[in-house]
Amino acid sequence: MSLSRPRVIVTRKMPAPMEARITELYDAEFNATDTPFTPEQLSAALQNADIVVTTVTDKWLPSVLETPNRRAKLLANVGVGVNHIAQEAARAAGLMVSNTPDVVTDDTADVAIALMLMVMRRLGEGERHLRTGTWGGLRPTFMLGRTLRGKTLGIIGYGRIGRAVARAAHDAFGMKIIYHAPRDPRIDDPSTAGPADAVRVASLEALLGQSDVVSLHCPATPETRHLMNATTLAQMPSHAFLVNTARGDVIDEAALVDALKSGRLAGAGLDVYEFEPRVTAELMTLENAVLLPHLGSATIETRTNMGMRALSNVEAFVAGRELPDRVV
Repeated sequence: MSLSRPRVIVTRKMPAPMEARITELYDAEFNATDTPFTPEQLSAALQNADIVVTTVTDKWLPSVLETPNRRAKLLANVGVGVNHIAQEAARAAGLMVSNTPDVVTDDTADVAIALMLMVMRRLGEGERHLRTGTWGGLRPTFMLGRTLRGKTLGIIGYGRIGRAVARAAHDAFGMKIIYHAPRDPRIDDPSTAGPADAVRVASLEALLGQSDVVSLHCPATPETRHLMNATTLAQMPSHAFLVNTARGDVIDEAALVDALKSGRLAGAGLDVYEFEPRVTAELMTLENAVLLPHLGSATIETRTNMGMRALSNVEAFVAGRELPDRVV
């Protein structure tokens, strides 16, 4: 592509260093309200920009991507997951799509561990209790939780984030690691190996039955939608906990509510939601559910790195080079 000053529309507020760099290099338009674009605004962006810098909050449906008189040729996604983009429709429209892998790994893994600690040790519940002013001091049997140490952690999806969680859980808490994944990442990508004694489990059912904690790290695909449903949740021991920092629709939230309310599942820690940003109302009433507002990569360092990684794809596109992180 050869443009003297390409027009770039950025759909959400970004870290200051990224916005400054885009302003320096391009004819940039930013989202002053920092609210999600409507389908009409997304269509207008395709018509009025050469490049759209986008996030998971933008729903790139086929009907949007089929907008007539499209000018844009690149959707530069700030984030790893691209399930919010109809990829076949993007391809048919002649739109390239890039993402930002690698840079979110450690911070997202940290949040998964934090959710395990919060739900198993009842930390969120304890803080709420204290803030009501009803705490009466230490009692030997008050608000007892469970330790992570020595427990079996089952990881579904063993990519970079799943393996980072495995290393942290194994090294810091001595957890036994088992995982279920369609391919063995230690063969496909040995550069970021998990613990040497992690065991790959052939079936999802076997992993669920053996795990004290299950942590979800699989991508959102048609095959993983509602992977955790009434049937699979029932395969977990009643003392087990479920953690999700992947994508919300991997869990059937109605089934999860039933399992948590009935005691068939001890607790859940969630950072993502099936109907995000809406959260199933009953989840918010349950003391054995810890709920975070999609904070997996939310550090200054990582969000800045994500923005700059997206910008490196924009710069490659403008220069006519191969995109470093092309998805479509």
